[in-house]
This record gives sequence, C-alpha cells and structure tokens, in this order.
Amino acid sequence: MKKIVLLGATGSIGTQTLDVVQATGCAEILALTGHSNIDLLEKQVHAYHPRVVVVTDEAKAKVLRDRLFATNLPTKVLSGMEGIFEAVSMKDADCVVNALVGNVGLLPTLRAIQAGKDVALANKETLVTAGSLVMAVAKAANVSVLPIDSEHSAVFQCLQGNEGNAIRTLYLTASGGPFRGYTSHQLMHVTAADALKHPNWSMGAKITIDSATMMNKGLEVIEACCLFNLPPGKINVLIHPQSVIHSMVEYEDGAVMAQLGEPDMRVPIQYALTYPVRLPNSFPKIDFLTRSGLTFEAPDIDTFPCLRLAFDALRMGGTIPAVMNGANEVAVALFLAGKIRFTDIPALIESAMDAYTVTNVSELSVEAVLEADTWARSYTHKCAGNYEVVL
Repeated sequence: MKKIVLLGATGSIGTQTLDVVQATGCAEILALTGHSNIDLLEKQVHAYHPRVVVVTDEAKAKVLRDRLFATNLPTKVLSGMEGIFEAVSMKDADCVVNALVGNVGLLPTLRAIQAGKDVALANKETLVTAGSLVMAVAKAANVSVLPIDSEHSAVFQCLQGNEGNAIRTLYLTASGGPFRGYTSHQLMHVTAADALKHPNWSMGAKITIDSATMMNKGLEVIEACCLFNLPPGKINVLIHPQSVIHSMVEYEDGAVMAQLGEPDMRVPIQYALTYPVRLPNSFPKIDFLTRSGLTFEAPDIDTFPCLRLAFDALRMGGTIPAVMNGANEVAVALFLAGKIRFTDIPALIESAMDAYTVTNVSELSVEAVLEADTWARSYTHKCAGNYEVVL
C-alpha cells in the first residue's frame, strides 16, 4: 500500500482522490493540505487520520489547530508554503499527489521530487511554466511523474507496451465545453454561471472556465510535449463532444491506440496511484450498447483563440508559457468576479504575451519562471482596468 501526501485535498481532484482511496484501499494518507476550507479539512482529518495537515491560510490554520487539539487528535497542523514543503518531504511518503490549482503548485512539485518522491500530477501549471526544468530534475532524481489529467493518463496508457515505437501523432480530445458552436458575438454576452456549466465533467471553477475558453486544452498540449518528449507538430487537438475517448496515439504504421471510458476523473486518479496495477472498483463502466455515435471535429481557434495562444507560447518557449499562464490565471479570476467579459480573457492573455520582453533564457530556472509569472499578473491586473463589462 502506497503512503501518499495529498496537496489540495479540499478541491475537486483532491476530494475525488480520497474517494478512490476509500473505494479501493490503495493508499494510506500521511498528509493533507488545503487553503482555507478548514471545515472540510477537519472532516477529512477525522476520516483518514493523517499525521500532518497543512492550511496555507495562517489564520485558518490556527483555528483548525485549536479544533483538533480539543478533540485530542494527534494530527500535526502546519501552515503556509513551509508547511507544504515539510509535508511533501515526509520520510515515509512514497508519492505526492499534487492537486493544487495554479502556479502555486510548481515549488511543491520540485520540493517533492528533490525529496525523492514520485509525483502524481494534476497541477497543469507545473509543466506549463517549467516543464523542461521539472522533467530534468525528475530524471536526475530517478523519480516518476505520473499524469492524473484524463487526457495524459490516456496517452500514458496507450504508450504501454509500445516503448521504442515512433509516434506519428498524439491526439488530445476535448469536449468543446459549454459554448461549442457559439460565435464570437455570442461569447461576448455569456456569464460566469453559463461558463461553469460543463456538459460532461465535474471540475473546479478555474479549470471549468479554462475548458470553456479552450485554454485548458492549450495547457494540456504544453504538458503533453513535456511529459512525452514530443515536438508541437506531433500534437493534434480534436473536439469530441461525448468525452468517451480520452486521447489517442497514432503510431508510424497507422495503428491508433485509444483509451476509452466514462468521463470520471477517479479512473485516471486510481491508475496514477496504483500503476502499473489495475484494481477493481465500483465506478461507472461504459456501456457501448447505450452509447450513441462518437463524433469528432476540428477546434475553432478563431472563436476560441486561447488554444492558438498556447501553441504560440509553446513554440516560443523560455518564460513565455509562464507569462501566458500567469495572465490566464488573473483573467479567469477577474471573469469569475464579474470584472471582465468572457472574450476579454484571451485578449488580456495575448496583450501580456505581446508586451513581455523576452529574455534570452538558455537554461530555464525557477527564478526566471517566477519573475515572468509575477510580471504577467501585475501587467494583466493593470491592463484589465481599461476593460468595461457590458453584458
């Protein structure tokens, strides 16, 4: 049984990871982390009895510490990023599940790798902003980075048994989100409530908005290049509204391997936790007799330019992906807060990418990535002040 540290335990991926652990008994929880939802964290502590719980909000950490002290639970309560670093470095831990949202997940990933822990990665931004650096550090430390995203897990599974065979094309599938088929004019008037109604997947707010803008697929393209050491030209995106085929790999001989299943994140989470073993579970299984046809179409990058921006950032390399990602995080937060329109998200991202002065980065460093991220966030906040919301 693996002993795991779960970062982001109160979020969508975090809670589903605990569902998998409860359903299969595949892991022991050594540590849990959350930001401010201490009510849920407290329930998770009582259910899973971790040795350590980390609350990044310092004030909330004190409240939880007092609550747990009153119940005589031995769980140690830590706080802030230093608390996360201590958790991912726990001596007994086999694997760190990184379910954090945003670029805040980068440093904990690196610290876990440096501590010799395998990482089950759901935090896209780690590889988007510093993929070459992270994968190099993982290789040097001889640890595994196992994908949790359904698309990358699908590719990972399609590669099993095909080591040494050249890949012709890697197909990442996308549902198209809630606005598939919309025109640019229609998108100008959609609300955050509209964008949060994903047709197939149950996810957190940020990733759901990213799915609606197609930025989520752009981030996944960058991730795939890092995880599977492929150039951008070998990655193709297909809109697949049914979300049954999670991704495909076409080999040089024309054979295509696809991984299929119901749209349920618990399946790729379980595979990352139990790899290379597959354990039985009670999660929904696909019934081909009741499924209608599976369809595919090309993405509309004119109406949804975030996908194009991600490919642009990937080709430019260096710290540009960090700029794109930082600008996107700010723009999505502003949209959710009702301060900009949906169509302002790609406009702000492109503005930041155009305004950024690219430095000659021969070898990517954490410092350069974080500086680019800070610059992008500041620029996007300032630039957004010129936008007027008219819905």
